[in-house]
Amino acid sequence: MKLGLRDKAAIVTGGSRGIGRSIALGLAAEGCRVAICARGVEPLRETEAELRALGVDALGVQADVGEAADVERLVAETVSRFGRLDILVNNAGTRSREDTDDVWDATYQSNLLAAARTTRAAVPHMRATGYGSIVHIASIYGRESGGPVSYNAIKAAMISHAKAMALELAPDIRVNSVAPGSTAFPGGSWGRRLEEDPEGMRRFVEANIPMGRFGKPEEIANAVVFLCSERASWITGACLNVDGGQSRSNI
Repeated sequence: MKLGLRDKAAIVTGGSRGIGRSIALGLAAEGCRVAICARGVEPLRETEAELRALGVDALGVQADVGEAADVERLVAETVSRFGRLDILVNNAGTRSREDTDDVWDATYQSNLLAAARTTRAAVPHMRATGYGSIVHIASIYGRESGGPVSYNAIKAAMISHAKAMALELAPDIRVNSVAPGSTAFPGGSWGRRLEEDPEGMRRFVEANIPMGRFGKPEEIANAVVFLCSERASWITGACLNVDGGQSRSNI
């Protein structure tokens, strides 16, 4: 399917590993120029090289989206490099099972506030191009209960923010969210648990995921790339579960 993304320009936050990396690669495979950011330099440069190997211009920016100045610099460097900005995927974020003020603050800063800041910085450039698509990476544990308390609440707020921004920015810019289920990749939390406790993870999958396996980052990416594209031109304010049937909510 031709998705109409060739020569568009995108930012994927937290784009050097896991789901973010797969989203960046998926956009690049459609001919989109891609900027990624991450705090760690080595994986950032490795993914930047992978993107270029797909035949598109790519930019890796070392940045912490929990810092307002870094967000402004990320957007400015992207527009300077590509001359435009059409797509934003707010993927970066942290989580912890501890229930402390510091954990709440870090979860808020790196997930919700980072997405709000980056959206705010991106919107003027999207309006200038006449095209804009923004996707927040939330979680099924933002659609319903589950996961660490702070993570559950903040991911729910991200879904709400996407919906509110969709109404505010229509008809010029579309805003959606994607709610992944349990997705395993090397270095990720589910990937580590698979290595440490394969039998426990087998039981978890049997009890919780009707499709019978963990998700793959590229499966989340496929949904995100579609939502970013012109093929999703009448989809805004939606939250799409990509979870192998794991979630239990009717909506």
